[in-house]
Amino acid sequence: MSNIGPKIEKIEITPIYVPFTEQVRQIMSGGEGGLGMAIGSEEPWLGVDAAICKIFSDDGNFGVGEVIAWLPETGVSVQQITDTIEKFLGSHLIGRSPFEVERIRKILDTNVARNEVAKGLLDMTLYDLMGKITDRPAIDFMGGRTVDKIPLSALIPLAEPETMLSLAQMFYKEGYRTFRYKLGKNIQNDLEITQLLREKLGSKVRLRVDYNQAYSAQEAVRAIKAIEPYGIDFAEQPVDKDNFMAMAYVQKQVNVPLMAHEGFFSLNDFTTLANMGAIEVVGINTERPGGVTNALKAIDYAKLRGMGVVLHSQPLGISSAVHIHLTAARSHSIDYATELFGYVMIEDDLIVKPLNYHDGMVDVPTGPGWGIELDESALDKYKTKSTVIIKK
Repeated sequence: MSNIGPKIEKIEITPIYVPFTEQVRQIMSGGEGGLGMAIGSEEPWLGVDAAICKIFSDDGNFGVGEVIAWLPETGVSVQQITDTIEKFLGSHLIGRSPFEVERIRKILDTNVARNEVAKGLLDMTLYDLMGKITDRPAIDFMGGRTVDKIPLSALIPLAEPETMLSLAQMFYKEGYRTFRYKLGKNIQNDLEITQLLREKLGSKVRLRVDYNQAYSAQEAVRAIKAIEPYGIDFAEQPVDKDNFMAMAYVQKQVNVPLMAHEGFFSLNDFTTLANMGAIEVVGINTERPGGVTNALKAIDYAKLRGMGVVLHSQPLGISSAVHIHLTAARSHSIDYATELFGYVMIEDDLIVKPLNYHDGMVDVPTGPGWGIELDESALDKYKTKSTVIIKK
């Protein structure tokens, strides 16, 4: 253990719940399954359950991180994430240098199998702490800034075709030129929606689709082939999340690149899917495949293989800033507009000064760490249980 520089002395994990805006709840309740997507879940999705992490160093600085948990996708709850860090992971960080991210990652992997979401929360928080200690942006620890702003994708929930078009046109007027829209009700409906969006939005916008595991392998092939003529960037998770063989079967039958989401949590998931020929695009968010350290590895490996890369999520303000830093550090390797739609969907982003979204773009925040400040009053307002503290 290094004796040079500040050491980690305390970790705090606060569970929170932040509702979606009333408008979003109304749109989703009127959409497919009451969720605005084809995923066959009876678990309501009315807002964001998240864990907010603070890691303190003994020089008085602290970094912040955030992960969202929704059981039909993450497979773990905020309580499970908190328990894993409190009982099994957190103690391995105490007394260590926050700059030892690779070493810390190895220690966490050795002592606790899987649990990528919990590990990812700790990992991303360390990058903010490194920035706070050195008074440098976290992006400097990812290779440095390559751009000052990044293009964004809008998210369109599965609803009646005219409703989906109306939402897409609204976001088009705001400057968005990439749209991820939900499909999976049935193949004819998929085709009707795609034809409508392409016809009304024009040939220059970019379209990507998300099936949320709606189809069998054979159905997925027919569904994707039906919309191939309309210039689809990629199709997300058309089959069951655990059926890698089905993903490989579909990818071999269609020309549209596939992306795994619900079926991708670890670097091992990614390399297995890639080696099986089951995906041609890797979709990254900060807790999948386990924080910034692993996300950078996944992006770099994907580019070596000639695969596409996209970053996407609907997070609060902290994780949105993390995504922006990641995209700006690897902009030369990111093939598709980043999706960050939490600021549209969620009633509070838990940061003091909002990120600067404009014209379908977002500026890369400046300042130490992620360049944002946690809103402590909002944290107190939305927390669901007392903060868990890990220290010696």
